[in-house]
Amino acid sequence: MDRIKVLVLCGGRSGEHEISLISARSVISAIRRDIYDVAVIGIDKNGRWLLLDERDFVINPDDPVNVRLNTNGVEVLFSPVPPHFRTRDSHIDVDVIFPVLHGTYGEDGTLQGMLEMLGVPYVGANHLASAIGMDKEVSKRLFREAGLDVVKYIALHFERDASCLNHVCDRVEREIGFPCFVKPANLGSSVGTNKVHNRDELTPALLDAWQYDLKILVEEAINAREIECSLLGNSSVLASCLGEIVPRHEFYSYEAKYLDPNGAELIIGVDVEEGLARRIQDAAKRAFEAIGCEGMARADFLVDKEKGIPYINEVNTIPGFTKISMYPKLLEKSGIPYHELIDRLIKLALERHELKRRLKTDFKRASR
Repeated sequence: MDRIKVLVLCGGRSGEHEISLISARSVISAIRRDIYDVAVIGIDKNGRWLLLDERDFVINPDDPVNVRLNTNGVEVLFSPVPPHFRTRDSHIDVDVIFPVLHGTYGEDGTLQGMLEMLGVPYVGANHLASAIGMDKEVSKRLFREAGLDVVKYIALHFERDASCLNHVCDRVEREIGFPCFVKPANLGSSVGTNKVHNRDELTPALLDAWQYDLKILVEEAINAREIECSLLGNSSVLASCLGEIVPRHEFYSYEAKYLDPNGAELIIGVDVEEGLARRIQDAAKRAFEAIGCEGMARADFLVDKEKGIPYINEVNTIPGFTKISMYPKLLEKSGIPYHELIDRLIKLALERHELKRRLKTDFKRASR
């Protein structure tokens, strides 16, 4: 049989560009070469798509501070008809796209919508679920509608609220209180996120978050354990064993995640009371279904240390994918090794595409 041609997309115009490169390198190093042929396209920070050599598409791959995309590649052009991805001299054969793009223009539904238009199979959530999962405020609304618990929060919009910061600070103080978290509504990896302890710290945190998104959230900071659950599947969803993040910084910031090797302890297969574990796994599946997710996701919870209530924080539709990231490690602990996880995700993408391919795109009245 011919090998399946997988095109890995990484980088992107996002504050999470560098993390994407590290995740993509892990995927490419683990994918089975007896089943798959692999090509790599790196998207630079200006939005150029470059066909790169898989052996050296990342510069300084083991240095999270200085990691960057090798832009010494061939520019890729698009076509609305097959072959969709071309260089000036040839084209790129593609059976399925594996997007390893975290954040804006990769995880937010924009890329997925383009691939839907092209009719190309791709790994992970569809365009709608991706957009909802990225927007932490919209997803919280759907979580609440599904009967899940979310922490108290308010959403603030730059065009409406940035010109009246005193009023905003009064509202935060009145409705949320301190401490609280301020974060962009549409970003991940804790980029632009700050923990605020008093009113003096609030305005700088708001302005920082508004650098990355026009809509931001202010959330109540509760005394909680950070518990995560990995999810895998389309219509039938597997919920993994649970993991816990124990930050050694004040919270699980970008620095704690990626720059400080001792920034946090990741506990795989954490010891959680059985009833609570089942409750979290059930809530993770319901959150996955609430946003219409497919393929993969990681559900993140804040479990109140006093009340024992698991609050759903977010569903990450393209979670970190390095070999030491929580998403693959939890599934590995649950019996699915990294290389098999990649294989399953590609098969789920192809299965979904085949189902959608059968749908009609023209109207013909059924004959009687």
